[in-house]
Formats: sequence, structure tokens, C-alpha cells
Amino acid sequence: MKLIIVGIAFFVCQIAWAAGPLKVIFPASESLQDTRFIDLVEMLKVSLDKTVEQYGPYSLEETPLAMSEARYLAELDRGSSVLNVAWSSTSEEKERLMRPIRIPLRKGLLGYRISLITEETQAKFDTLENLSDLRLLSIGQGLGWGDIQVYEKNGFHVVTASSYEGLFKMLAQRRFDHFPRGVNEIFAEYQARRDYLSQIQIERRTLIYYPWPYYFFVSKQHPKLAERIERGLNIMIADKTFDQIFLKHHGDSINKAHLSERRAFVIKNPFLPKETPVRRKELWYDPLNLMSQI
Repeated sequence: MKLIIVGIAFFVCQIAWAAGPLKVIFPASESLQDTRFIDLVEMLKVSLDKTVEQYGPYSLEETPLAMSEARYLAELDRGSSVLNVAWSSTSEEKERLMRPIRIPLRKGLLGYRISLITEETQAKFDTLENLSDLRLLSIGQGLGWGDIQVYEKNGFHVVTASSYEGLFKMLAQRRFDHFPRGVNEIFAEYQARRDYLSQIQIERRTLIYYPWPYYFFVSKQHPKLAERIERGLNIMIADKTFDQIFLKHHGDSINKAHLSERRAFVIKNPFLPKETPVRRKELWYDPLNLMSQI
């Protein structure tokens, strides 16, 4: 009887696989200098690799055209054929509209923010005494980014740009005071633009923190894909592949950031869903124990 059941299961898998590899489509980068998501593409690929035996072969490709985050999430929400998986910060609304995979892809590192500034703004940061002082400095953000609501709820003035690259140019033109970037983002972004935007530099003394998990999201029309990616990520956590990829992409940036030497300003994220797995300590990078203050 056991052999019959195994045989039937194998036959069903063979039928499913005969339909062709599962096509997984993710968002293309917004520019040639945009390296923000190469770690997430690797995470996605490895999660699919580790589940081939159970779920079958796949192909992985990016969308033919670059889209803003707001656009690709809208496409995902409506079940478009343009893409079937994306990445984003989370919120109750996003988790209602799409299927979240509640494993923070960068272990919460994106919530550790260091700002890009212009040279004269460093003096303003040097004299900060409290959160009220920090609120006097205007922030640049991309149109549709989830961070905007977090900053505004915490009393900050936010200036938006319609494109990712436009934010760096607006900062150089002093259209806002600073552009907070994740520890995992700032050093590569600065290096890629320092030659033609020489006005920009990395702020030296300050750290802004808020809980900001970044997830894979899948259209609700593709529950098996969501199941597969989640299973693959949990395998990666168990066999330490997840942490290896995290440190491969972000270990150098963490060392450069000198987090313990910066003054940390913790702000609230009122949009953090109650289902956020904050008690799964293995999922989070929290060297300064800042999560205890959220």
C-alpha cells in the first residue's frame, strides 16, 4: 500500500512537472547603478533551488521593464502576468492585499538608517541633542515608499521624488537635508555616485532605527509559489545558508557602519503588523538591542 501511495505521489509530480518549469518573475532594477536587491535575488534563487526536489524545476527572470515599488506592488496585487513575486517593507495593508512571507530578508538590517547628506549638513547632525532636533531636518524619500508614512507619523517633514536616481540629485541640490539609507544600502550607493555627485557624503555620527522587516510578497493567486518560497527560506535558516548570504552581502557594510559608535534615535513604526515574528530571535539582527525599545 505504501508503494502505491508513493507511486501515485510521484505520478502526480511528474504530471505537474511535465507542464514545464515554474516561471518566477521578479522586479527589474530601476537603473544600472541600482544594486539594492542583488542579495534578495540570490535569496529567492537559493530558496527555489532548495525546493526543486519537492516542487519541481523553475525558471527565474526579471521583468522586461523597470518599475517603481508602487507600480510593481500594484501589478502584484491585481495578479498581473508581469510578475508574481516582489519584495517590500511590510504593513497591514500590504499583508491584506498580498501574501506575505514573514521572514525578514535582511534580518531587519534595513531598519538601521544612516543618512546621506551634503557637507554643510554635518554640523547640524553634530549638534543634535534629542529627537525633536532631528525632526527639524527634512528627509528625502521615493514616491510610494512605505517609510514616508513612518517618518510623517513621527513628526518629520518628508520631500518626495518620483524616481530613485532623482533623490540623489535632489540631495545634491539641497532640496532636503538628508536621505536616510539602510546600512546595507548606503556604502554601495555612495561609492557608485561619489564621482559625479561630489557634494554628497555619509553622515558620521547618527543612527536612526525603526523596525522595518522586508519580505517577499506573492500574489494571492499563486499560493503554491508562496508556500515553496517560505519552505525554501526556512530550510536556508536551518542549514545556515540564510545567514551566510546575509553576511556575504552585508558583513562589510555592518563593519563600516560602526553602529555602536553612533548615537541611536529610535522611532516608532505604527504600521508594523501584529503578526510580525518579533519573538523569533534567529530572524533578526539586533546588535544594539534596539528591538526592546519598539
